[in-house]
Amino acid sequence: MKYEYDLMVIGGGAAGLTAAGMGANIGAKTLMVEANKLGGDCTWTGCIPSKTLLHASKMAFTAKQAEAFGQVTEKPIDFSSVMEHVRNKREEIYKEADDPQIYRDIGIDIQFGQARFLDPHTVAIEKDGGIEDISSRYNIIATGSKAMVPPIPGLDEASYYTNEMIFELEEQPQQLAIIGAGPIGMEMAQAFQRLGTQVTVFDMLPRILSNDDQELAGMLQARLEGEGMDFNFSASVKKVTQSGDGSIQITTEIEGRQQEWTGDALLVATGRAANYKNLDLDKAGVEFTKKGITVDDHCRTSHKHIYAAGDVTGRYQFTHMSEHMAKVAATNALLKIPMKIDAKNVPRCTYTDPELAHVGSTEQQLQDKGTSYEVYRFPYDKVDRALTDDATDGMIKIFAKKWNGKILGATIYGKHAGDLISEYALAMRNGVTLRNIADTIHPYPTYGLGLRRAADQWYVKNQSEWQIKLIKKIFGYRGTVPDLSDEERII
Repeated sequence: MKYEYDLMVIGGGAAGLTAAGMGANIGAKTLMVEANKLGGDCTWTGCIPSKTLLHASKMAFTAKQAEAFGQVTEKPIDFSSVMEHVRNKREEIYKEADDPQIYRDIGIDIQFGQARFLDPHTVAIEKDGGIEDISSRYNIIATGSKAMVPPIPGLDEASYYTNEMIFELEEQPQQLAIIGAGPIGMEMAQAFQRLGTQVTVFDMLPRILSNDDQELAGMLQARLEGEGMDFNFSASVKKVTQSGDGSIQITTEIEGRQQEWTGDALLVATGRAANYKNLDLDKAGVEFTKKGITVDDHCRTSHKHIYAAGDVTGRYQFTHMSEHMAKVAATNALLKIPMKIDAKNVPRCTYTDPELAHVGSTEQQLQDKGTSYEVYRFPYDKVDRALTDDATDGMIKIFAKKWNGKILGATIYGKHAGDLISEYALAMRNGVTLRNIADTIHPYPTYGLGLRRAADQWYVKNQSEWQIKLIKKIFGYRGTVPDLSDEERII
């Protein structure tokens, strides 16, 4: 063959590991190049450490609330032990899922170093031993993303954390400021607040989680405020300074008034930027923008033998979408089977307690498009399992067509929302309607039964007074006609 490898995957995070695994599984000679450690952001600075910290903080919070159940604990939280546990969990996951030997054992060659293109088929890998040029028939770029830091005056001269550094903390901050009220900001805000840090959040927008359902995000915001968090919305951060004693000062402008905040730590959680600038994409003929590498719905770049998947494309920033895009890229590149990104049924979840999850169109998007829809709701305080677990703070909300029950989008705020949203994602992808879900047996007592009862509301809303009167007349029934004008009516 003309090339040393059939497939070269640049990046060893979620997308890269998936793409390389697929290549080896179908018999392609595969090389994976990684600049640091396998596992990427998810294992080291994202999903795994953040969810581990959230779990630890929930245990601490539950212990504090134990008095309601007749239990009292006064043992203080050992912050350094909590963070050591987080780092140990990363290593455990790495050894179980991301260790290089696992991939070498299935036939994948691995090189550690910084990759840059020399031409569309050749990559130079810079490593401790020098530079090695390697060619491949197909390339999949999966170099992920990195924390995006806004150009706030004074920030470069001050000490601050991003998600890439926060898990290395040894001492607990007493006052933590977080710039950004998105998923990363909200997860870390709740985790640190529950561990005993006073958290203050700043965001330019008027609420948390601006891409999520306003009503349900508002319910979560009220919950977080109830736990003691301070929020500063519509806040423009004008300046960050650090005093000689190490304290951080943040100057903001809110509704024309200047305000000052002083504390001992700052977390910048303002999103992520595609990681592509060191790849020399011009030499490969690959187009890109500030957002990331440009790909079509088949994950193909402007060069037909080069594909890109995951955060580096700037299209999605979810681990599950990185894996999905990697499958799309590898399938199109190696098997020539047309496969497209499923952009309509992308679930997402913010893993606070309770969780907030969504799939499909939001209500705002449906309104902006002028799409006709109905809203079907079911509160957690009518889910028996939530009642037994004292987890009634929640709501299931579905947007669907009135007559056929076709699901257009769904959002869930409550316990296990991230797991429950998968049923709606599966339904939407496969054309399963609310009527189909309502007619499907769900076990009792479970949170999943709440999804069926939410779907039952499709039947409720499709009732009409004349239908009920006709049924009464045909069968001689003597009951009353229910009040169908009650918008809050739930059965």
